[in-house]
Amino acid sequence: MRGWWQDLSDLVLPAQCPGCGRSRTSLCTRCAEALRGAGPGRVRPRPEPPGLPVVHAAAPYQDAVRAVLLAHKERGALWLARPLGEALAGAVRAGLSSGGGGAVALVPMPSAPSAVRARGHDPTRRLAYAAAAGLRRAGVPARVLAVLRQRRAVADQSGLDARQRLVNVAGALDVVGGTAGLLTEVGRIVLVDDLMTTGASLAEAARAIRAVARPGTVGVTDERAGLFRSRSGMGMANRITVRAAVIAASPDSFEINRN
Repeated sequence: MRGWWQDLSDLVLPAQCPGCGRSRTSLCTRCAEALRGAGPGRVRPRPEPPGLPVVHAAAPYQDAVRAVLLAHKERGALWLARPLGEALAGAVRAGLSSGGGGAVALVPMPSAPSAVRARGHDPTRRLAYAAAAGLRRAGVPARVLAVLRQRRAVADQSGLDARQRLVNVAGALDVVGGTAGLLTEVGRIVLVDDLMTTGASLAEAARAIRAVARPGTVGVTDERAGLFRSRSGMGMANRITVRAAVIAASPDSFEINRN
């Protein structure tokens, strides 16, 4: 007969690894290593959407990585937030390695309110907080600024090609009123998400951030550096860096960079 302690453990701990299904373990060593990948790298979708900031990813979206992300996002395996957050923090650090020092703000991609209600949690925001905690443990001052919101409904992106996704999300995001000052105070902004496919959503989020970087000014962007600078001639006070980091991206987006 099963003991009461075993019944309780089934409620608190997973009976199987969410990546490979191995029994009586949380996240097995092999799947944890897959989540970390060979090390975070620069990823570029093909075609690359206009305005996409520099993006780094921890691992290719396949096999165990895909299973772990879906377990956290769709099946409520909230305990996975910490290992996923560590992987995301690694991608953030890789993107900041050439961007100077100082504090960094993680801006999670917003989820539709209906999706949050259906899942019972906001997975991207949860991962952003886990990543920020991991960055602070590594000595990087980090905070989460959940300042983006959907200004209109968008269609489900699954099944849409790259061009259709761009049209679907164009103008869909903006920055919550009264929070623009928080972005310019920090300066180093990293958009974070669990997954990048075509990059359309990240490009739209970057557009929304840049639009409020200096209200009333016209901005230009150096995409290689992720730099926004206004033309008002006020120098460094008008600069923020916008980058992006994700846990996983299409394997093809990694391969492009090796060619």
